[in-house]
Amino acid sequence: MKYKGLVDKIFEKGKDKFEDMETYIENTKEIEIAVFKGEIDRYNISETEGLSLRGINDGKLGYSYTEKVDESSIDMLVEEAYENGKFIDALEKEIIFSGSDGYKELDGFNPNLKEAPLEEKIEFVKSLEKEAFALDSRIVAVSYCIYNEIESNKYLFNTKGLNLENNMNLGIAYIMVVAKDGEETKTGVSYRIAKDFSDFDYKKMAKEAVEEALSYLGAKSIKSKEYPVALKNTVFADILSAFKSIFYAEYVQKGLSLLKDKVEEQIAVSDFTLVDDPFNNDGFMVSTFDDEGTATKCKKIIENGVLKTYLYNWKSALKDGVESTGNGYRDSYKSPISTSTSNLYLEKGDKSLEEILKTMNSGLLITDVQGLHSGLDPVSGDYSLSAHGYEIEKGKIKRPVNQITIAGNIFETLMDIEEIGNDFRFSMDGVGSPSVKIKKLAVSGE
Repeated sequence: MKYKGLVDKIFEKGKDKFEDMETYIENTKEIEIAVFKGEIDRYNISETEGLSLRGINDGKLGYSYTEKVDESSIDMLVEEAYENGKFIDALEKEIIFSGSDGYKELDGFNPNLKEAPLEEKIEFVKSLEKEAFALDSRIVAVSYCIYNEIESNKYLFNTKGLNLENNMNLGIAYIMVVAKDGEETKTGVSYRIAKDFSDFDYKKMAKEAVEEALSYLGAKSIKSKEYPVALKNTVFADILSAFKSIFYAEYVQKGLSLLKDKVEEQIAVSDFTLVDDPFNNDGFMVSTFDDEGTATKCKKIIENGVLKTYLYNWKSALKDGVESTGNGYRDSYKSPISTSTSNLYLEKGDKSLEEILKTMNSGLLITDVQGLHSGLDPVSGDYSLSAHGYEIEKGKIKRPVNQITIAGNIFETLMDIEEIGNDFRFSMDGVGSPSVKIKKLAVSGE
């Protein structure tokens, strides 16, 4: 296996300083193609590589990393990890994990995506922009027209015999257009996430973005009061993403989540099932092991409205006397172990968005929100988000709405869901959801 010789030399060098050691290696390749007014505006092909070492000595875990993945880094890695470990004061026990009984066989890498000629990818981005301009004379600008392709490879070895490798790739296309009518301008977006280049259709994407921008023209605010609200699939996915830390055991243990002692209690409506699925090939994070080497598994965090589990890495698991759920995570090889989801999603229902809207005599369809990082509090669950969308009257879209703020509490929202749609989609955040209808939300407008 690639890197095995280097890792063996690191372990040999550190054997007199550490009881156990682990190396984590990332290799990421990225293609970025952007166009502006028919010309290539940005074209980058980059590759990053890095290695981290964790070692345990006298119960303390030391950590070091390098971007120079070769033998010249061995002495530095071992010495820095050893010295850093001396200053650890944490009382929580940490371990180098010996490995799970078995690992699912899964390949998240699609060679068809990588092998599609670069010329085709460049032509796709150019065609996407050109098509958007051609669809309507009111499209006066294309703010962003980008194709990204990411190939990620990670390798995990330790002195307990663990030897794991995971490879995945995906492509992301994104376009934002600007429509103008008189002095008014509105934007519309479209994106695709796929692992086969043939799934990218520039005509469909351009049409979606243009139609959305045009549909927002003439938008005005609405009277402040409580309304029944339908949240578009990508909006509710983004809200779930912003609040996902409430399910992390380390946050529960620190008092940063109101879900303490709520396992096996109902915290959402009975048809609400929230899944963390590392094997969903449409998601961002496809892997058979987490960043500590624990075998991943598909798990229902909330099943039929009942909280079934927190998400654990080994540090938080040992504190609660349980096993890791396979949610140990690193932002990069430079980062310590934390907790995160893999592919988090709400299971879809059986109604289309159109059918959901028909259940609303009056209300709002929210299609976009801003302020997800500044306008919510994961501890209390409160959120207040700038939003826009459409007014719904007698089950149909009446007019576009903007300059409003929606406010609620995520724990109350989960209990106030009346409908769950079948229009499932992963958002750009990597969290998936169908559209949902909420009994009521406070709306501030005119």
